[in-house]
Amino acid sequence: MILLLRFGIALLCASVLGSVGIVQAETDIATLVRLAERGDAKAQYNLGLRYDEGARDRPPDPVEAVRWYRMAAEQGLAEAQNNLGTMYELGTGVDQNYREAALWYWKAAMQGLAIAQHNLGLAYHRGRGVPHDYGEAVRWYRMAAEQGLPAAQQILGAMYDLGKGTARDSSEAARWYRQAAEQGDPIAQYVLGVMYQTGDGVPQDYVQAYYWLDKAADQQLEQARRSRDATAAEMDRDQLAEARRLTSEQLGR
Repeated sequence: MILLLRFGIALLCASVLGSVGIVQAETDIATLVRLAERGDAKAQYNLGLRYDEGARDRPPDPVEAVRWYRMAAEQGLAEAQNNLGTMYELGTGVDQNYREAALWYWKAAMQGLAIAQHNLGLAYHRGRGVPHDYGEAVRWYRMAAEQGLPAAQQILGAMYDLGKGTARDSSEAARWYRQAAEQGDPIAQYVLGVMYQTGDGVPQDYVQAYYWLDKAADQQLEQARRSRDATAAEMDRDQLAEARRLTSEQLGR
C-alpha cells in the first residue's frame, strides 16, 4: 500500500514541461518582432514566449504564441518544438491534439532536449498520441534523467519503484529519487524520506527520513509533514536532536 501511494503521488504530480527563454543580446519586444519577421528562429521562439506568458500590461495571447512557436519549430529549434508540443497537448491556442504533441516532442527529443525527452516519456507512459508503452517511457525518461532533469529523475525513480517498464529495483529507485531530491524536487524528497522511514531500498534511518521529509514539508507538501511528525514520534531524544541539527544546518534556520 505504501509503495502504491509513493508511486501514485510521483505520477500524479508529473506534468509536461515547457522550455525557458533563449537569451539574446536584445530582448525588447520591438527588437524581437523585427528579428522574428526576418526569420530569426530564436527571436521567433522568444516572441512566442512573450505572448505565451503575457506581461503586466499585456495578457497572454496563446494563439499568437502558437504562431511564433510554429515558425521557430519548423526551422528546427528544439525549444520551440517542445513548447509547440505542450500547446497541442494542453489545447492552448490550438485544438488539443495528442498526436501532434507527441510528434513535436519527438522532434525536439531527437535533438537531445531533456525537457522534450521527459515529455515524450510521459506521452508513452499515458498513451497520449503514441501507443501506451512503459518500456519506451522509461527509455526517454532515462535520457532526460541522465542529463540531470529533476522531473525525469523523480519519475524514473517511480518506474523502478513499482517495476513499470523495467524490473522493480528499490535501490535504483532510491538512487534516482536522491538525485532529484538533491535538486529540490519535493516529491522525490518525500518519497526518499518514506524509503528511509521503512528501510525500502536504503537502510532504515530515522534521522535521514526526518531530514528528507522535513525538506519536502518545508515546500508545503502536507503528506511529508504528516510523515515527518510520525517519524519523529518513533525517534529517541538523541536521534531527534541530530535530525533537527541536520535540517537546521541545511535550511539555515
